[in-house]
Amino acid sequence: MRIRVTDDPMQLGSIKLDQVERTPSDASEIDFFKRLFDIIVAATALVALSPVILLFALLIRLQDGGKAIFAQARHGYKGETFKCYKLRTMSVDANARLEVLLREDPALRREWLATQKLQNDPRITKLGRFLRKSSIDELPQLWNVLMGEMSIVGPRPIVEGEIKKYGDDFRYFTSVRPGLTGLWQVEGRTDTTYKERVAMDVRYAQTRTFWNDIWIVLKTIPAVLMSRGAF
Repeated sequence: MRIRVTDDPMQLGSIKLDQVERTPSDASEIDFFKRLFDIIVAATALVALSPVILLFALLIRLQDGGKAIFAQARHGYKGETFKCYKLRTMSVDANARLEVLLREDPALRREWLATQKLQNDPRITKLGRFLRKSSIDELPQLWNVLMGEMSIVGPRPIVEGEIKKYGDDFRYFTSVRPGLTGLWQVEGRTDTTYKERVAMDVRYAQTRTFWNDIWIVLKTIPAVLMSRGAF
């Protein structure tokens, strides 16, 4: 594999897509080390962070009696669907409330159609806001990583309705496993527009290396600690 970059080789934004040449053997080597890294990190983190996950799962149950773990069908590697796990951050009637909000508030409907998110989502509980801000709600996805459905680093898994936003670029999205963190999260998190997010996912898929993954993981730590948006 040959990659020619500008003066700062650690800035993925400086890598031009037409400057990347990767052979099948390069991709296999990257996938091997990436999967080994995923297994080691996910297994270690699950053991170390299981008390944190269990504590907040209990607090969620005590909050409203609803399920602590939220599972949603997401699209990932090769376009396959899987159950993506999170600690529940919304009210138990979140889906019904969303339908009402989008029907009655045109501004919220436009925001949802543009980003698939609501900046000030009234469905999120007080505890849920903390979980999202700290990204603790994403910890159950370590199990998805361990099962091979996700990776530590990659594009965020998407729901059915988001596929059309990728257009022809969906093939790049499905060429890699979705991740707990990724390029758009460390560069902008929720401040990033969806169009920019797609562009970053494409850039990551075409320029990925094991060392770029390490760089993104290291950049994720201050991004989470500074609570710049949410994953």
